Amino acid sequence: MAMHVYIATTSTGLTPPLIRLRPASATHPRILNHPTNLLFLVHNKESCRLFHLFSPIRSFAGSSGSVSTTTYKDIRKSLDKVEVFDLSGKTVPIIDLWRDRKAVVAFARHFGCVLCRKRADVLASKKDLMDAAGVALVLIAPGTVDQQAITFCEQTKFKGEVYADPTHSSFDALNFSYGVSTTFTPKAGMKIIKSYLEGYRQDWGLSFRENTRSKGGWQQGGILVAGPGISNISYLHKDKEAGDDPDVEDVLEACCS
Repeated sequence: MAMHVYIATTSTGLTPPLIRLRPASATHPRILNHPTNLLFLVHNKESCRLFHLFSPIRSFAGSSGSVSTTTYKDIRKSLDKVEVFDLSGKTVPIIDLWRDRKAVVAFARHFGCVLCRKRADVLASKKDLMDAAGVALVLIAPGTVDQQAITFCEQTKFKGEVYADPTHSSFDALNFSYGVSTTFTPKAGMKIIKSYLEGYRQDWGLSFRENTRSKGGWQQGGILVAGPGISNISYLHKDKEAGDDPDVEDVLEACCS
């Protein structure tokens, strides 16, 4: 079975040990020298603001390559003490989600994110294949159970399991990308427009809850395929920017073949 991993790259040129990386894309030229102005509407309860974005727009994650078993053990070890909350409010060690089964674990930017809602929908559309292979579909996002996770489930009718991570502990442990420059990019902007045209919507109320605002909404996510067995990690994708979706066929190959 082919094994895939997506790990961060940075402009420093430093690479983690045991990981082969493809260089990140070049930074976007300054907007004043670019033929197209990029505009973003940032909305909250108090005001609407329109921002021009300009470089440097840097990508802190992305690239495909290979990873050794040792590195996967290191990833598992970093998650050893991480806990998330199920919809009843019970704490669950994250590694228990794949201890006795294989699971596709999608880490969403936050429960209100329009791009995450589309990704969740795409993954859920493949749930029949996952079910046939005995694979669980799981979504984890920063936020609280009562105010955000349950509302997300009610709004989206997501078919998988949903867990809340109010302290971002799993995102920090996996070293997912974070920052304004990984959120407001030309590609992310185009994906937001496309998602809206397809009928998906951002929930601004969920987007500005305290657990989301604590990191400014700049957190990125990813997808992990793991189990059965706490150290059995077969696939990891780290979003280099908002909406950096992996090929769903790669996820299915990792979890169902």
